[in-house]
Amino acid sequence: MKLFKNKYGICHALTGLLVFALLLSFPANILAGASALLAAEKARGEQALPIAVRQKDYNIVALGDSISAGYEPGMTAQSTPYGYVERLREQGLYYGRTKTFNYGILGLTSEGLKNYVTAIGSGKPVKAEAIQRGVPDPRISVLASEIAEARANIERADLITITIGGNDLYQLISDVDDYDYSIAEIEAKGEDLLNAYIFNVREVIRALNEINPEAQIILMDQYQPIPKIIGGTIYSQLQSAANSFTGAVEGIAAEFTTLGKLVKAAHVAEVFKGREIVFTHIFPGGDIHPNQAGYEAIAKVVAKEVWGSYRETEALRDGVPVNVVIKGKKLQTPYKPVLRNNQTFLAIKDITDAIGAESQWDNRSSTATVTYGGRKVVIPVGSSTIVTGGKSVPTASPAFLNKIGQESKTYVPLALLAQGLGLDVQYVEKTKTVFINL
Repeated sequence: MKLFKNKYGICHALTGLLVFALLLSFPANILAGASALLAAEKARGEQALPIAVRQKDYNIVALGDSISAGYEPGMTAQSTPYGYVERLREQGLYYGRTKTFNYGILGLTSEGLKNYVTAIGSGKPVKAEAIQRGVPDPRISVLASEIAEARANIERADLITITIGGNDLYQLISDVDDYDYSIAEIEAKGEDLLNAYIFNVREVIRALNEINPEAQIILMDQYQPIPKIIGGTIYSQLQSAANSFTGAVEGIAAEFTTLGKLVKAAHVAEVFKGREIVFTHIFPGGDIHPNQAGYEAIAKVVAKEVWGSYRETEALRDGVPVNVVIKGKKLQTPYKPVLRNNQTFLAIKDITDAIGAESQWDNRSSTATVTYGGRKVVIPVGSSTIVTGGKSVPTASPAFLNKIGQESKTYVPLALLAQGLGLDVQYVEKTKTVFINL
C-alpha cells in the first residue's frame, strides 16, 4: 500500500464534525427505522451466526474506504496492513477454514463505493475513473480491472463488512473551507450530503443482495476522532453528531432487516467515545485513522456481532516460537513446537491426537505413517522427501527425532503433513499463531 498524503488534519476533522453537529435533526423515517432495527434484533434474540467448526471455507469480503484497507500513517507499498479485516480472519480461523478478500479503497466515498459495487454487479471491468476520480489509492486501476474476480468472491461470501462515510464528510469540509458559507447554507449542504450518503449506501446494499442474498452484511457507523482535550466545550456536540450518524446507519440497516435481509449495524462509534486518543493517530500526528488498538476495537465489535465473542490470542510462553490452534483449541503439550528453516515442526503424536488421525511407527526404517480421511502420508526421519498420495514430495527440512528429557519424539514438518492429509494450515505472523483446521 503506497504512502499518500493524509487529508485529515485536526482542524479539518474538527470543522467537519462541527458541521455535522449542526445536523442533529434527522428525518423521522431514519429515526423510526433505527427503532425498527432494535425491535427486530430483540425479536430474534441477537443471535450470532452459527459457530460450529466448519469444514468449508468461511469467506469474508471487506468493502469500503481506508478503514477497511487497514491504513495507518507511514505505510508504503511494501507495508502489510493489520487492520480489523486481518483480525476477523483470525477470529474466523478459531471456527474453521476462513478466507478474507479486502476491497477497501483509500479515499473512497459512498458514491465511489456505489459505482464500484454496481460495476461488480455487472461483472465487467471498468476504468478507474468510473469508480471515482482522483482516488489516492495506487491499486485502483487493478481493482477496477478485476471486477469479475471481486464478483466471484462476493457471490461466495458468508460475511460482507462495510466502512464508508469519512470521505463524504471530507468533501463537505473542503467546500466549507473554500467558501464563506452561512450557517443556513452549511446546514443545507450537510443535509444534502447525508441524504446522498443514505441513498448511496442503500444502493450498495441492494446491489450486494442481488449478487449474494445469503451473505450477512455488517454496516459500521462513523466514530468521531476528536478527543475532549481538543474539542473542549463542543465535545458533547461532536458526540451528538456521531450519534446522529449512527442513527442514519441503524435506519438503513432497519429498512433491509424488515425486508428479511441479513443486514446489521455495527456500533463502532460507541467504543471510540472517550478513547479517541487511545484508538487513533490523532496524537502526535493529527491523523484520525485507527491505530492498532483502534483496529482491534473495531474487530471486537464486528466479531461479537458475528460469533458472539472475540477470542484473545495468548502471549507466547518462554521458548515457544509459535502458538498452535487445532480445530479452535490451543494445543496444550509439554512438547514445544520447533522452528527450522522457517518451517514449524510438531511432535507427530500431538497432531494425530488433535485431529483424530492414526499413526504407525516402523523402528527398522525410522518411518512414521499417518492416515486420516482416506489419505496417507509416509515420513522417514532424516529423509529429504516424504510420500503423500503415493508420490514423493521434497522437503528442505526433514523430520527428526527430538530428545525431550528421557524421551525421543518424532517431529514432522507441519505444512507438508497437513497438505498431505488435506488439512488447512494458516499462519498469522503478527500473533505468531498457526491455525490448523480440517
